[in-house]
Amino acid sequence: MSETDNGVDPRTSPSDSDRAPSDSASARLRPPRRRVLAAGAGAGAAVLLGSAGRASAASAPATAAAAGSATAPDLAPYASYWFPDSLPKGAPGPGIVWRSLRQWTPESDPDLAHNTASVPLAPRFTPVPPHPAARAGQARIASLVSFGPTARNPSQGSATADSYALTHWAYIDELVFWGGSSGEGIVLAPNAPVVDAAHRNGVRVLGNVFLPPVPYGGDLQWTRDLVQRDSLGRFPIAEKLVLVARTYGFDGWFVNAETDGGDSELAGRMREFLHALRAAGEPHGLRITWYDAMNSTGRVGWQGALNELNQEFFEDRAGKVADTVFVDFRWTPQSLAASGALAERLGRSRHDLWAAVDTEANGWNSAVPWDAIIPRDRDRDHVVSYGFYRPEWTLGHLTDRSPGAFHRADDRFWTGESLDPSRPAPEGTWRAPATAVADRSTITALPFACVFNTGHGERWYEAGEAASDTPWNHLGLQDRLPGRRWVVDTAGERPSVTLDFTRAWRGGSSLLVAGRLTAPATVGLHSTRLPLTRSTVLELVHATESGPVTVEVGVATREPATAGDPVPYTWLTARTLGPGPGWRTTRVGLSTLPGTTAYGLAVRITGRGKRAVAWRLGALSVRDDTPQRQPGAPSALTVDAAAQQDGRASLRLSWRRAAGPAGEAGPIRHYEVSRVLPDGTRRFLGGTCGTALYLPAVERAGRERAAAFEVRAVDELYAVSGPARTTLAWS
Repeated sequence: MSETDNGVDPRTSPSDSDRAPSDSASARLRPPRRRVLAAGAGAGAAVLLGSAGRASAASAPATAAAAGSATAPDLAPYASYWFPDSLPKGAPGPGIVWRSLRQWTPESDPDLAHNTASVPLAPRFTPVPPHPAARAGQARIASLVSFGPTARNPSQGSATADSYALTHWAYIDELVFWGGSSGEGIVLAPNAPVVDAAHRNGVRVLGNVFLPPVPYGGDLQWTRDLVQRDSLGRFPIAEKLVLVARTYGFDGWFVNAETDGGDSELAGRMREFLHALRAAGEPHGLRITWYDAMNSTGRVGWQGALNELNQEFFEDRAGKVADTVFVDFRWTPQSLAASGALAERLGRSRHDLWAAVDTEANGWNSAVPWDAIIPRDRDRDHVVSYGFYRPEWTLGHLTDRSPGAFHRADDRFWTGESLDPSRPAPEGTWRAPATAVADRSTITALPFACVFNTGHGERWYEAGEAASDTPWNHLGLQDRLPGRRWVVDTAGERPSVTLDFTRAWRGGSSLLVAGRLTAPATVGLHSTRLPLTRSTVLELVHATESGPVTVEVGVATREPATAGDPVPYTWLTARTLGPGPGWRTTRVGLSTLPGTTAYGLAVRITGRGKRAVAWRLGALSVRDDTPQRQPGAPSALTVDAAAQQDGRASLRLSWRRAAGPAGEAGPIRHYEVSRVLPDGTRRFLGGTCGTALYLPAVERAGRERAAAFEVRAVDELYAVSGPARTTLAWS
């Protein structure tokens, strides 16, 4: 297959950013042609997260306030990156810090508290799919995503809504935090917000080990460093990779050895290294994905297949080597069929092979022979799995990069042009994942709540009021959103269903149903496995902005018989709402339902007189109707470092985790940090699932002597604790 739109092999035509990997200006340029793995992993990755500073705090952590200096020290924490051991010759570019992974320890990591994920990997289940062609237990999806540059990628989001706020976790099995370059670092750990959001939805996240091709600055010494043995025959870098993943809280490594010039001895050492990495990581649930580049000769020769030249990196005589293989873009229908057959002869699943699908340049306009991966004929099994390369195209190609525009594009990528996975549009060049792969969910326990927060927004809302007018992004604050966006059933005109950012109950967004309702419209929400008792209640926080509506709640107490059948909801009347400025809370008891498990949740909206309506859902919760305890408050809020200049401060805060009854760790979802102004007004500054937060720009309020800060714990029902407090004296 052709590798590029213009017939140029991107592996032999470096981009501007590969020529100058530390140039942040060129890093923002997006070339019109497709770039595959070798070219796309450098500093040329599109900048999706705003940087809050210029140099990593890891290079020179500030421990005291700096006032009145010409240039205040940069305290901003960034996602971590390293070289395996030896460093490049010369000096790093501006804002880049060269580090040796072999020398890294958790105790010496000044950004550790900001880069450590807190949400454990949630177990998933697979509901009956809404589309008859979507299948469970066969093809899965891996997604290779660049969330920002290798260097200066903020650890905890930033003050912009322009970010790749991925929400379609229901279709993804594994996410690779893509990046690395010869001028910055080639071992890249994912930042905590990405891991926390993925884990909440049951998705594993892998860090990236990128050994670049020689034309892009690759040095075979880095490959030798990676697979070196110590005097006892151990692989020290394998042990460090496991330590990093366990310490930071992610799920393994994507190993991409593309530096040519090796031999069979080096290939054998690489295979032994992978065995050591597996042996050290498997007891902790860590995984390895191998990229189809280096083969058993030690040379780089992309096969576009699993075959006799690379199978030993997948399975050898000693057993499993890698959990999965990312098959290079050179695959053909014949090579994928042969690859799947070979995997099965080796005693492995053919769906442990990810067939690379390059979406970096053309997104849903990419020409892909889909039947080679997932045959359209439903009587044929899926051949292998999907491996999406750079689906953040859904943001990168946009002129309007507002949150609403991004989610419209991202929904189309994952669901298809119809924006309804149960009723896909006629297929053109794009086969939407929702029409082929079954969605999954993690909603299995009470209490459950969703405020339809996508992890970014133009402002931050609390109880329906704006608590900050500053744009923001932090993926770790994202909700478990409906996985099927949007299954709408109506005999009349289909209304628009969107995640909207003009108004919210909590966070940055809400669910908006808008349009002329010529017949009742059912909007499917979450797939669940929630236990029901006599005291279980469901609550909605909602508002009507145009046209009176009657709102009903649907709860399914059984699943559809087969894929594509409608979900059998039992309907309970919530209330009739007329237009008005305020949010209303409606509670519905579920004790009359016939079953003991809720398999799905939905709403049904009925208008009056076939007029246009705009109905907004700000929050949905299901819980037992028992007295709710306020979550325990965090404690020991401390300013760990601060820098002041011209009435503005940047600072690092930390605190101790909130405690529940009897002092045990409470069921805390995340923490929120606010500024308390002299008049008593609270302003939201940021949130995190961890216990440390960097604040880049706190403005002095008038002539106040000290800035006051509070941190509160937020539980799964979005109840808020009392505050822990501290101050920063102005110089």
